Amino acid sequence: MEFLNDLWQFLKVRKKWWLAPVILTLILIGALLFFSSGSALSPFIYSLF
Repeated sequence: MEFLNDLWQFLKVRKKWWLAPVILTLILIGALLFFSSGSALSPFIYSLF
């Protein structure tokens, strides 16, 4: 959690708000790959990347 707090402080202080959607997209793709790794949909999801 400290990393996320540091990242938030960096975005706030340096006014790098354009990085927020990029980071959020990467987190969502990572979560999708993590949670779908044991499901029957994993071959279809991995073929997208």
